[in-house]
Amino acid sequence: MSSVSDFLRAHGIRLNTDLGQHFLTDHDVLQSIVHAANIQPDDHIVEIGPGIGVLTAELLKRSAQVTAIELDERMIPLLQKFIAEQLQTTKYKLQTIHRNALHVPFPITPYKIVANIPYHITSPLLRHAFLESKVHPTSLTLLIQREVAEKICDDEDRGLLTILVGLFGTPKIIRKVPPACFLPPPAVDSAVLHIQCFNNPLADPETIEEIFRLVKIAFSKKRKMLSNTLGVFPEIAERLSRLSIDQKRRPQTLSIDEWIALAKR
Repeated sequence: MSSVSDFLRAHGIRLNTDLGQHFLTDHDVLQSIVHAANIQPDDHIVEIGPGIGVLTAELLKRSAQVTAIELDERMIPLLQKFIAEQLQTTKYKLQTIHRNALHVPFPITPYKIVANIPYHITSPLLRHAFLESKVHPTSLTLLIQREVAEKICDDEDRGLLTILVGLFGTPKIIRKVPPACFLPPPAVDSAVLHIQCFNNPLADPETIEEIFRLVKIAFSKKRKMLSNTLGVFPEIAERLSRLSIDQKRRPQTLSIDEWIALAKR
């Protein structure tokens, strides 16, 4: 998509990689994102970090409403201009918000998140969507760092993000994306990750809060056995025993169901 580089050059814009600005320029990857999101005409799409609107234009072709949240003030007028040039119509509903997406309340009506996000906000964005928002999204389709996407989907060596996502939905890697698909190319490989959210989380808010209290203790010494982290607390040690969870196991081996059972007092 040479129009991206031409547009940036014409407006004298140099991308700020400190803000994670790596614009997608591969048409096939772009189509993979919108296809995975399964966008319907009445969907409300929330996009984080739209930049000049490469993905936004495709979203607007499919959805009645798109809310684009952009941190870089320079991009706001360029987004509107690029979209107008790409769509050749004014008949679209786009709301732009100039703020940090992590501080913006997400909609209280059904919505989907579809975005090529700055990779350094992956973890806080997922916490914001799942733990801080009154209504969590029906799905998320994200272009993120490949290593992080693989970790989220790893059922054998779970981390905090694996557990967080697993409580709220089912993650799936749609495709891997090499650096050459971006302008400028990032230093890491990327991946399109789709999370299909459950109608309701697997546990109630109180249990989820307790899960993450336990998870933070257990993963504070990740390579240690449970006996050296959770097992030092008599109440939690009793729970482990009651559930027949071997204290020689390491926290990354516990399943989502085991964390839920362990969190119930």
